[in-house]
Order: sequence, then C-alpha cells, then structure tokens
Amino acid sequence: MQRYFLTLCFFILLWPLQFNFAFAAMSIEIASSPNPIGSGARALGMGGAFIAVADDATAASWNPGGLIQLKKPEISVVGNWFHRTEDNKFGDNPEASGSQSVSEQDLNYLSMAYPFTLFNRNMIVSLNYQHLYDFIRERKFLFRLTDELDFGTKLIVEGNQHYKEKGSLSALGLAYCIQIIPQLSFGFTLNLWDDDISNNEWEENYHATGLKTMKTASGSVMFERPFQYDRMVKYSLSGFNANVGILWRATDKLTVGLVFKSPFTADLKYKSVGKIIRNVEENQSIDITQDEENQKLDMPMSYGVGLSYRFSDKFTIAADIYRTEWQDFILTDADGKETSPVTGKSIHESDIDPTYQVRLGAEYLFFNRKPRYVIPLRAGVFYDPAPAEGSPDDYYGFSLGSGIAIGRYIFDVAFQYRFGNDVGGSSLIQSYDNFSQDVDEYMVYSSLIIHF
Repeated sequence: MQRYFLTLCFFILLWPLQFNFAFAAMSIEIASSPNPIGSGARALGMGGAFIAVADDATAASWNPGGLIQLKKPEISVVGNWFHRTEDNKFGDNPEASGSQSVSEQDLNYLSMAYPFTLFNRNMIVSLNYQHLYDFIRERKFLFRLTDELDFGTKLIVEGNQHYKEKGSLSALGLAYCIQIIPQLSFGFTLNLWDDDISNNEWEENYHATGLKTMKTASGSVMFERPFQYDRMVKYSLSGFNANVGILWRATDKLTVGLVFKSPFTADLKYKSVGKIIRNVEENQSIDITQDEENQKLDMPMSYGVGLSYRFSDKFTIAADIYRTEWQDFILTDADGKETSPVTGKSIHESDIDPTYQVRLGAEYLFFNRKPRYVIPLRAGVFYDPAPAEGSPDDYYGFSLGSGIAIGRYIFDVAFQYRFGNDVGGSSLIQSYDNFSQDVDEYMVYSSLIIHF
C-alpha cells in the first residue's frame, strides 16, 4: 500500500512537469531559414543566387570580395516582413494536430560603404548591421496522456498546451575589400554578435492547463484535480566570426565568387524559471527552482561558390551552391555535456548531416533614357534544406522581384515563398515519435540605396 501511495503522489505532483519538460528539451528551433547567407531585396529577388553578383553594399553579407564593385559612397537600408504557417501533425496524439501562424517585421540590413584609393589600389570599407536568425513561433494544441498504475488504476492527464517563442540574432560587421588585380578582388567582414549592442536573445514560454483524473480498474473516478504549469526559458548570445570572399572576373561575361564563413564558439547565457499549480481550486503551487547557467554554442562553418554570366548589359543569370556543416552545431552546458541543438539529444546519439543549398536566379533590366531610369525584373528558384535527424528536411521555394533606379536613388522590392512538407520531426522528437509538419513561409523585402 505504501508503494501505491508513493506512486500516486509522484504522478499527481510531477506528471505535468514531466510532460512539459519534454517540450522544453534543449533544442534550438530557428523559425527562419537556418542558412542565411546574405540580405537585400535585390538578392532575394534572384532567389539568393548572389555570391558571384554581390555588386551592392549587401555584398558584405554575401561575398565581401564583391564590395570593390561599388564606385560611389552609399547608404542602404533593408526592411522585411515575414509570415509562417505550420500545419502540425501529431501521429500518436491526433487531437493535438492543427495549423498555427506567426508574422513579424523588422530591420533586415543597414550599411554605410565608402570606396577610396590607396597605394594605387582600389579599396572600400563598410559598416553593416545584419539581421540573421528569427526565433518566432507559436503552437497551441490539446494533449491527452495516460499511465497504467498498480492495482489496475489509471492516471489520465489532459488539457491545453501553449508554446510561444520570440527573439532574433543579428551581427554588426566591419568589412574591407581590396582590388588585387583588375580581375580579382579580396574582402572580409568581421562580425560581432553582441547581446548588449544588438539584443541577441530569444525567449521560450510554456503554458499548460488541464485536468488530472485517477480512475480505478472498474472505471470509477477516484479524484479529479485541475492543474496549471508555466515556464519561461531565456537565452542570450554573444560571439565573433568572419566572412572571407573572393570575386574573380574570369572573362568579360563570366564571374566566379567564393565565400567562407568561419565557425565560432558563442557564449550562451541560459535562464529558466517556472511554477506548477497542482490543484488550481486550492491554489496548491510549487515554484520550479530558477536555473541560470553559462553555456557554449558552437556555430558551424559554411562556404559556397557562385557563378554569374552576363549575356548583355541587360540580362544576367547566376547560380550558387552553399554548404553548412551542421554536424558541428553543438551545445555544451556548464558540466561539459554536449548535445545537438537540432535534436536535443546527446551529440553521440544524434545523426546530423551537412546541408547543401542550391540557388538559381536571373535579372533583366529595362532602360529608359528620357527621363533616365532603370526598371529590373528578377526571378529565382532554390533548394534550402534545414538540418534534421537522419537527413535534412527538404525546403524549396521561388522568388520574384522588381524596383526602380532613378539617379542616385535605387528602390527594390522582392517576394519569396519557401515551403516544406513532412518536416520538423526533430523539433519534438523527444516528445512525439510521429510528429511532422507542412510549412509555408512568405517573405517580402524592400530596400533603399542612396549613392553620394
């Protein structure tokens, strides 16, 4: 009888805690594409095939070797709007299935670039702000869990789960590019990821309400207790890395671009606090001990190659291939335990492969002499996978863009659609073995460039 009582108390007190901590497992879900190479409406309109084009100030994020193509000082600003819909499917718990949507708008890029000549060499420096990763997601669903206890009794826990994530990561960059020979240029961007300067943090909030019911073997209700659970997890990140790029004009029409983004170990501050109310009617609550910990997050290196071909002054096509070493994306806690942020499992138990992006794009320019202006038409397609257990999740998409250039002012706008079907299984793999989702993402970029 004592064993029965202890088992009963354990589930009454800790069952909701166990359930929700399964959702709070140490995995990092990046809502936006986990493979951001660069920024800008022009690049987005070409499907992101921009490594070998890189001829505006956003080159500091795509390929700093292309900055040398800027002939005048310029200021550029890019804003974006993002909407994501997730159709979640819980194979083992179909009552939790449903569709969720989130939207966000922010400053995507800001830069100042200044070209100059020194020692008979063309050079350029630029100062840049780049918004890199979005952590914005919201999930609301029903749950029902049961457990068979001793003597044929059964504990049933059911209710509503609400998960909300918000925040972002960005970097401040100082870029420099030099023209080595007329056909070849080299550049680099030093990126500072700092929470004090650019608010590099994100927050996860968990809220659950429901009912615990104990039934006998014959189905009679022994008791019912309403409960509530709340937990907040907050991360802040700081670190430093570099982008290195080369732009080579192989012929008058063909250009080759190479870019490498260095790996780095970021300092990650982790904070968690929560409360569980065992019986809402009697307000019996327990404060979950607040945890604070300094962790390390290894960000993977990535690199890519791009080609662009100018058929004429009006028509250009481009193609990029880009690889990210996601198997080296590792979270290390204060005790030295290493886990995969993709799966939340031990790094030795996780099976994460690198991802390869493939991007194709084109641009056609319509010139008008009187009054003098240029109207571009851009389009692109891409394959942009996300890291996942076993093999990457497949995401595809296309983009369209246009704008107008009048004198020293250039305005561009672009639309991108990115989608993935039966993806996301790694994100909740510790809680549900048969979880998947269909994802639809819509993004609009607008940019303004002013030459001086």
